[in-house]
Amino acid sequence: MSNIKIIQENRKARHDFDIIETYEAGIVLLGPEVKSVKQGRVSLKDSFVEIKDNEAWIKKLHISTYDKNTILKIDPERRRKLLLHKYEIKRLIGKVKEKGLTIVPLKIYLKNNLVKVEIALVKGKRKYEKREELKRKAIEREIERELKRFS
Repeated sequence: MSNIKIIQENRKARHDFDIIETYEAGIVLLGPEVKSVKQGRVSLKDSFVEIKDNEAWIKKLHISTYDKNTILKIDPERRRKLLLHKYEIKRLIGKVKEKGLTIVPLKIYLKNNLVKVEIALVKGKRKYEKREELKRKAIEREIERELKRFS
């Protein structure tokens, strides 16, 4: 069994999008970036995946600069290459061409001491769908509360 430690999770993506498929991807990082990620100094907010020239790139992934790094000056929001199989990239290219589909990162984690990113092919939810989901969750919580009270 592999050792997994979740560093950061994009909960807003699960609220804003319907998840169709998920993929696990490696990410190309520099040494100080890996140390910052291991410290949890990373933000998935507003980040997305773009496929260009048959390569997957993650954009707007903010990795704060490592405190003890004095040599390398790294842009915290530079684009970073994702490591996926060629057939996965081709499948994603075909799916993204469909109307309304995009690729967003869901979480960044350590798996056997390697930094991995879980990306998902998603379709945006409409406002009324989000409201309906919030109502449904509130009703479920109320039912659970009532069941606990009577048991």
